[in-house]
Amino acid sequence: MQRRAFLKGAVSAFAVSAAAIPALSGKARAEIRLADMRGSLGAEAASLRPGAPDDQSRALQLAIDRAAERGRPLFIPAGRYTVSNLRLPSGTRLVGVSGQTRLLYRGDGHLIFAEGVENIALEGLVLDGGNRGLGDYAPALAHISETRGVTISDCEILGSAASGVALDRSSGRVENCTISGAAQAGIRAVESRGLRLSGNTVTDCANGGILVHRWTAGEDGTLVTNNRIERIAARDGGSGQNGNGINVFRAHGVIISDNRIADCAFTAVRVNAGSNVQITGNSCLRSGETGIFVEFGAQGAIVSSNMVDGAATGISVSNFDQDGRLAVVSGNVVRNLHTTIPYKDPSQGRGIGIAVEAETAVSGNVIEAAPNFGMVLGWGPYLRNVSATANIIRKAGVGIAVSVADGAGSALIADNIVSDVENGAVIGYRWRERATGELAGDDGDAAASWPHLTVSRNRVG
Repeated sequence: MQRRAFLKGAVSAFAVSAAAIPALSGKARAEIRLADMRGSLGAEAASLRPGAPDDQSRALQLAIDRAAERGRPLFIPAGRYTVSNLRLPSGTRLVGVSGQTRLLYRGDGHLIFAEGVENIALEGLVLDGGNRGLGDYAPALAHISETRGVTISDCEILGSAASGVALDRSSGRVENCTISGAAQAGIRAVESRGLRLSGNTVTDCANGGILVHRWTAGEDGTLVTNNRIERIAARDGGSGQNGNGINVFRAHGVIISDNRIADCAFTAVRVNAGSNVQITGNSCLRSGETGIFVEFGAQGAIVSSNMVDGAATGISVSNFDQDGRLAVVSGNVVRNLHTTIPYKDPSQGRGIGIAVEAETAVSGNVIEAAPNFGMVLGWGPYLRNVSATANIIRKAGVGIAVSVADGAGSALIADNIVSDVENGAVIGYRWRERATGELAGDDGDAAASWPHLTVSRNRVG
């Protein structure tokens, strides 16, 4: 038989066979769809009705419990379901159609809660709080506590009257979610045990973007990577506890990398009393106060390869008076600083590119357009073992301000390029008072009367 004749005959036979197969019923199609979910249970079997206006909490809870008991995922078809006070047992896996399976919070308590369980997952769901009040005990629309193996992925979490997601003493991951309109923070993680927050979009939250906190200082190790965080307000006010894109408090060993953070009322990345923290490769745009802030007892920080565009202070490693120290600040671009902050405090610096105080190496940074100071090294007696080398500073009031107050420790200022400065390249200050003339001239001879300073090989012009 010729090849062409064989193919023609085969196609005809297939067409006849296909025509002989009866059309699948709606029920059969549903069974095939569920088979694709690898043995999942369908929520329609539990009498859930998409779009029904009445409360479907009891029916959904029964379906959740039944699926978890059988060790199977629960598929929730596209539609709107009015529910509240759902509790997730171990092994729960709720799967929806991304953007189309919507759980509407009815009110009177919480939407989703899990405590003391393990291996739970929410995938492809929309959790819509509708800005309805949560119970006093509920810190978020989805509250997970003391749980190992949490997965929240490809979900939308909208309109929470508190935080969007709260994770307490839990491990797992929140990834590729959209969280918007929370009255507190988008994601609040407390005393985590190996948590990854990655690829999320957190926007338009009233008091915080992503919070990584501990009640007592200790190792945490949360990874905060590749998130997009925008328009974070500070509705409850204060001088820094609110209004931050990413806020680390007392949590050690946190890695914050490759995030895009824009339009935060206070700070893009703020680390308070968190040690051994890495802040790398982030884009920090239009911060109301400080772009990247490492403060109050934080010991051990790497701040490198970040872009900071628009802030009152670009990067600050401060509070040596409270044991804040030990950092590397390198390879950052800091530009377009401003002189306004969102609260009244005459002691708070502004119009500054980079400010550091103790055991800190500042190298290879580029600073441009700092109205007051390109760099500030030390504050009063709070200066010890600081080096500023191989930096470029352009368009600043003063290029580098260094403390010459009584009690100030050693500083090395060398091999920097300083240009287009209005009031001096390297100037000594006692607190706010200008105390010296130009220290960068004559290869450091002008600094000889300040034995704690070494100023050499800086190019000014």
